[in-house]
Amino acid sequence: MTSRPRRALSAVVTVGAALALTSCGGTSPTAADSAGTAGGASASTAGAVSGTVTVLAAASLTESFDAIKAELEKSHPGLTIQISYGSSATLVQQVNQGAPADVIALAGEAAAKPLEPSLVKSSEIFAKNILEIAVPPNNPGHVTGLADLSKPGLKVVLCETTVPCGKAAATTLEKAHVNAHVVSREIDVKATLAKVSLGEADAAIVYHSDVVAAKGAVKGIPVPADVNTVLRYPIIRLDDQAPARAFVDAVLDPAGRATLDALGFASP
Repeated sequence: MTSRPRRALSAVVTVGAALALTSCGGTSPTAADSAGTAGGASASTAGAVSGTVTVLAAASLTESFDAIKAELEKSHPGLTIQISYGSSATLVQQVNQGAPADVIALAGEAAAKPLEPSLVKSSEIFAKNILEIAVPPNNPGHVTGLADLSKPGLKVVLCETTVPCGKAAATTLEKAHVNAHVVSREIDVKATLAKVSLGEADAAIVYHSDVVAAKGAVKGIPVPADVNTVLRYPIIRLDDQAPARAFVDAVLDPAGRATLDALGFASP
């Protein structure tokens, strides 16, 4: 853990360690090899890590990271993870201002550009995502594609223009030459999707993974590949200790990959 000033974040959950994999820039030591240093990290047996790691993650990763955490929690109760989800832009700003973070996972490489380079220990692209139109299950606006989002009476909700899902939606709408009838903009992709699932909007542009995670609460309408926007998600380690390495490795290992695939992310 670093000595930078930190602000408290929410959602403390307990998880365990995972297999160490190769990260950007070289081969990581196993969690056991790295343990026993700052932050209270220790390893009592090979492959077991104890200590605390703080993770900040894009809102679109909520279900996948929660599922990865749950599996680790079953097998390895010695590692405590503090996870906060939110807009990638906000999370990067928090880290730059000294908020506690050992790992940060963002929706798209562009979101990582403002991150202070001196804080980065390693960075790895671990998933890809694309955009999709979300509508209520009964599709009251009769939306069949992007062009329908310009209908004057249609209530369209997008993410704020400063966050990755908002920027990606703007790029796609520009490519498709569509001027969407936007009635509100939300702080992140989950808030945007909620407007549709609660029946407060006729359509929204969100990530494919969010439509999958909604499990029928919304209906997804594909965006054509020639105008879609692909986001490559980086997971960035800001700390060299065993707990941080263990969490990153859990995301990158085959079980983590399978969880991401099942929740609508594509392999990088």
